[in-house]
Parts: sequence; structure tokens; C-alpha cells
Amino acid sequence: MSEVVTGDAVVVEVRVAQMPSRAVAIIIDMAVQLPLLIAAYILLGTFAAISDPAIFGAVMIAMLVLVTVAYPVIFESISRGRSLGKLVMGLRVVSDDGSPERFRQALFRGLAGFLELWSFSGAPALISSLISQRGKRIGDIFAGTIVISERGPRDTTQLIVMPPRLASWATTLELSQLPEEVTRAARQYLVRWHDLSPQIRHEMGMRIATQAAAFVSPAAPAGVPPHAYLSAILAERRRREQLRFARQAGNGLPPQARPQTPYPQVPQPQAYQAGPYPQPQAYQPPGAPAPEPPRATPGGFAPPQ
Repeated sequence: MSEVVTGDAVVVEVRVAQMPSRAVAIIIDMAVQLPLLIAAYILLGTFAAISDPAIFGAVMIAMLVLVTVAYPVIFESISRGRSLGKLVMGLRVVSDDGSPERFRQALFRGLAGFLELWSFSGAPALISSLISQRGKRIGDIFAGTIVISERGPRDTTQLIVMPPRLASWATTLELSQLPEEVTRAARQYLVRWHDLSPQIRHEMGMRIATQAAAFVSPAAPAGVPPHAYLSAILAERRRREQLRFARQAGNGLPPQARPQTPYPQVPQPQAYQAGPYPQPQAYQPPGAPAPEPPRATPGGFAPPQ
């Protein structure tokens, strides 16, 4: 996962495409382009017998540029960042701020791709992708783009939901000071919640919740368990990000980053201690048996005074 900062200064997480999937996408595109080049060469061979060699050379160069450069530029411009290979592999090219790829950026990538992929057999692109933390090739660096994956083994954002009993309280939270490292730790804790032993689950939840409480206000209601407290913070943070991001085009982002309908407001309950809080959802592949219910953990989270 990587973070992009939108034009509204909103941090959104996206899944950066890995080297193997990008390589397969390039191979698929080349498998389409090479037959076109061969067919063009055969057709122009007949034309060369009745034309001037200079004209034949110029036409051949034009066909080479048309197939190797115009192909990715046209496809990525029309489909908003996806060539045929990227479409098959579930990849998309977006700007560094998460917005859809523009024609100027597609043109930069196409021209650089002719040198990287065709002239030097992909060596510059491979070296640049290995050095870059976001897997950028030279064309991505100059164009200001990043290749993301719209597919993943699980959608972790859907595992973190707002506890209905805390929805009204969460709308009053001040989250601007919450550090990203604490947010990431809370997200990983909630995703792995069902895999942890009850003791580790409680100790880790108390530690992360205490860290988050130092930057979040107002304090949590009495008796709220750590997982419910952290779920409310992350769900409210995601809801606010989606509302801000809805002001600009979001078609270039993966489904988990697109604006969604905010959760409905729930009336303020009389007592937060009454009744159990919903537990974090566990990721279940299709057809997998339901997990056994976890054991109860001691006490609720008491924020520092």
C-alpha cells in the first residue's frame, strides 16, 4: 500500500502495482503490438517495390511510432489509464495525487516507453522500478504518474466499520493531529484482531488506543472496548476523507478509495455501557466456514485523563 495526497490535502491509500503484474501487462501489450508491426512490415514490403526508398523509410518510421507510441497513449487516454495489458491484469495509471491520468501524462509515458521498453529492451524501466519505492519507471517519474492495482486479496477498508453506538460521538472527534503511524497500527490491529490470542488482543488494543487517545478528542465514553474505540476513529476518518474527496474526480482511484455513502446518523444512546459492541469483522474467502466466536476480553478502554 502507498499513500497519495489529493488536491484537497487528503491522504488516500492505494495499492501500488507489483513488478510481476506490471511485467505481465507489458508482455500482453507487446503481444498485440508485435503482430501489428509484422503485418505493417509485410504490407510495406510490397509498397517498397513501387516507391522511392526514402518514402518507404519514412512510412516505416511512422508505422513504428504509431504502433509503439500511439497505441499506449490512445488506449490510456480513452480508458483513463488502462491499456489492454493493464485491463487484463487489473492495473491503472493515475496521477501522483490520485486523479485520473491526463493525455499529456499518457504522451510522456508513451514516448519514454519507446526508449525504455523497445530501444533498450526494458532494462531502464526495470532498474528504475526496482529503485523507486512506488515502482515507477522513468516514464512515470517524468509524467508524475503511478501504476496502481485495482485488485487485491482482501479489501481491508471494508473490515473496519463504525460501531452504531459510537456513530454520534464520532462525528464530534478532532482527528487532525492523529499521526499516520498510529492510524496504520490501528488498522493492522483491527484487520488481525481475529488472529490474535485474547491476552495479546487486549494488551495490544489498550496500547494502540492509549496512543490514539493522546491525539484525539473528546475522550471515549466509559466502558468502550479498545477495538470499538479504534474502529470508530478509523471509520469516521475514512468517512471524512471520502466526503472531501467527492469534490474532485475519483474515477482514477481503486474501488476502496472512491466516495461512498456516509453511514447514517444514530441517536445518542443513554448509556454506552449497556449491551455488547460489535466485534471487528474477519475476512472470509468465498465458501470458507464461519470462524468460532472469540472469547470475551476484560474491561473497556479508559482513556488517559
